[in-house]
Amino acid sequence: MVLSKIASETDLSVHSTFASRYVRTSLPRFKMPENSIPKEAAYQIINDELMLDGNPRLNLASFVTTWMEPECDKLMMDSINKNYVDMDEYPVTTELQNRCVNMIAHLFNAPLEDGETAVGVGTVGSSEAIMLAGLAFKRKWQNKMKAQGKPYDKPNIVTGANVQVCWEKFARYFEVELKEVKLTDGYYVMSPEKAVEMVDENTICVAAILGSTLNGEFEDVKKLNDLLIEKNKETGWDTPIHVDAASGGFIAPFIYPELEWDFRLPLVKSINVSGHKYGLVYAGIGWVIWRNKEDLPDELIFHINYLGADQPTFTLNFSKGSSQVIAQYYQLIRLGYEGYKNVMENCQENARVLREGLEKTGRFEIVSKEVGVPLVAFSLKDNSKHDEFEISETLRRFGWIVPAYTMPPDAQHITVLRVVIREDFSRTLAERLVMDIVKVLHELDMLPARVKAKLAVAEEAAAANGIDSVAHHKTDREWELQVTEAWKKFVADKKKNKTMGVC
Repeated sequence: MVLSKIASETDLSVHSTFASRYVRTSLPRFKMPENSIPKEAAYQIINDELMLDGNPRLNLASFVTTWMEPECDKLMMDSINKNYVDMDEYPVTTELQNRCVNMIAHLFNAPLEDGETAVGVGTVGSSEAIMLAGLAFKRKWQNKMKAQGKPYDKPNIVTGANVQVCWEKFARYFEVELKEVKLTDGYYVMSPEKAVEMVDENTICVAAILGSTLNGEFEDVKKLNDLLIEKNKETGWDTPIHVDAASGGFIAPFIYPELEWDFRLPLVKSINVSGHKYGLVYAGIGWVIWRNKEDLPDELIFHINYLGADQPTFTLNFSKGSSQVIAQYYQLIRLGYEGYKNVMENCQENARVLREGLEKTGRFEIVSKEVGVPLVAFSLKDNSKHDEFEISETLRRFGWIVPAYTMPPDAQHITVLRVVIREDFSRTLAERLVMDIVKVLHELDMLPARVKAKLAVAEEAAAANGIDSVAHHKTDREWELQVTEAWKKFVADKKKNKTMGVC
């Protein structure tokens, strides 16, 4: 379901100079037209409007792949009319999905015997993958509590406050309490110690993130595993771990192979990864892999035969396209381990170039870590005059889409800009971005600090009217917080009629 709002309340029709040679009257915007129009006109009308979208290659907010090789594009178009769920009619597509599951399971060091088939499934992104993994944990926990004659109506899951919104969706949609470990200044991921402290008998799993959306940092899954083993020994519980490797799952195996975060750790029972992020496939594909068959309860798997043969299925979606599955298989065999390693190292190097360029300006503090997802998150050292939201807004004039956002609790007073380095973000673009950021800084420096100036005027007006003014008592930090809040409200007011996308 897509939640949308009408972009314009005044213009009730779509106009096109090119289409006017075919269409004598303007088309209704929100109702189906009564008559057909030529295919050329329909194409031109839609193409004209789409030109107003941002350039995906310059959308540095998103982790999602925006470029693939022409050969893969052709494979995707050739299979766009295949319904992936119809396994009996498209057995080769099903086989390719199974090959992908097994390749990824081996990449994550699943404990498979020779000839043993991995347990996993392709999904519509990591959001569906997380829902499926969460349901498996909830059902296993419920079955265990029922067998012990204990209440099973109040499950919870422990995460960091930095989790992606899909975890909040899972908790709300499937009635699981979300217990969040709050962040602190300078430490923007889940603390393993605090997470284990929050675990109780009703905890279905602890969710660790390999590549935080906020700053790309990898959480310490190894330490979490070790601490949780000790707690399980003390309490007699068997609390497991799920690793949300949406961003980092296709990075760590290639440039940090020695890092223990996957099925090498005994408490890691399932892992999700986004094929459409650093798996290098266009949007619409994710994967969830389980350690072994025992970690996926049989009662969650459905068997259908009305499409031709017995088909096991464990998905939230039913019908979906085959293109992304085929594209994932293409990338895995086309690039191989060597190719993925080269791509990830190149992304990492371009992130270094961008990070060093920003540091040379002397204006920014780097919030991201060198070990993690190849992205650069950074904050102004001094935002008393102009803040990160103004930089983000002004960069759009150069075509760049760079998000500005505040950290989750208890670090919400920190504002960050973030640039995600994807395969198609070259060193030339990194250098160009730094140049444009320097231009933006210079431009903003030449302007009065608009928000602060307005606040100062308001304070003076209040004093002139006999209202006590506290302006001269404000510290620099108080000014900074007031300016940030005012600008956040300004941006929120501008966007309140738009839906916000999820990276």
